[in-house]
Amino acid sequence: MFAMLKKLFGRNRNPSAPQTFQPSKLQTHHAISPRVQLLIHNPTIEKENGRKLNQVLGWNDPDRLAAEYARDVREASWGTVNYQIVDRVEIDGYPTKIDGFAYTDDSFLRCWRNRAGFHQPDAAYYPDLLKQAKFIEKLEADLVDELWMFAFPYGGYFESCMGGRGAIWCNGDVIPGTQHASRKFVAMGFNYERGVGEMLEDLGHRAENIMAHVFRGVPERENLWQRFTQFDRSHPGQAACGNVHFAPNSRNDYDWGFNKAVLSSADDWLNYPNLTGEARKLNCDDWGNGDIRLHHLWWMQRFPHVDGVNERGIAHNWWRYVVGLEF
Repeated sequence: MFAMLKKLFGRNRNPSAPQTFQPSKLQTHHAISPRVQLLIHNPTIEKENGRKLNQVLGWNDPDRLAAEYARDVREASWGTVNYQIVDRVEIDGYPTKIDGFAYTDDSFLRCWRNRAGFHQPDAAYYPDLLKQAKFIEKLEADLVDELWMFAFPYGGYFESCMGGRGAIWCNGDVIPGTQHASRKFVAMGFNYERGVGEMLEDLGHRAENIMAHVFRGVPERENLWQRFTQFDRSHPGQAACGNVHFAPNSRNDYDWGFNKAVLSSADDWLNYPNLTGEARKLNCDDWGNGDIRLHHLWWMQRFPHVDGVNERGIAHNWWRYVVGLEF
């Protein structure tokens, strides 16, 4: 098992190359196959020979990002999460802000090239985004489960936010006007100036908020989420997997490239629920030497992902909460 993980996450892995993938054989697990709608704001810039904004500024192709992200989540979840992109809407324009403002081609490019003058408030008006996608109608018709939105820097998206009946904060405000939707959903906000590593970071913060909600009220000694996220700075000598910003040995936020080895039980979580408490010395060599994408894959691959529940009725498969929204 460890040899396979080193192959997947070692320093020579190319995150953009196709990967050999085998699901975990530790125990059986049920796959989750959410149906995704894409909403892409990628304006055509007539003054730039009719090229799209991402092409004018040399940014990523949002469709490629979506495909690679879906593949990475499948890998990180040991095949548990199999996103299916079933719908796509592309808008030749800019998201409307909560005060009604929207950039034009000229105003956005001027702000970007000057790195100044961006509109405040920056937040996008989510009811308008959902209307553009006709997402709620498709959700109620049981055609889609999740919305992935792609825009540019200062597009005004939350990294992730939730709507529908029973929605909670998940690194963004509950989407207003969606309380009558019959079920919960998440709208992910991605920036195609950035890469898949930052998309995984968005998912990681979604996971942190949802799992904290799932384990709310559980005493510390029994709180497996708190135990999973321990790192050496917070719990000297008792590091586990850390969190999105802190690897087991990190000194501060985003410190994924620190080479000091610390004792960590991170690999023991691959055996969940049969934890032994075994620990070994780990450093950045184990999670990609500072690469954001490799660290987040390494971290999420350690999420429990097998069948069954614990004595409190909490599922051994945490992806049922993070992606399946079963809470």
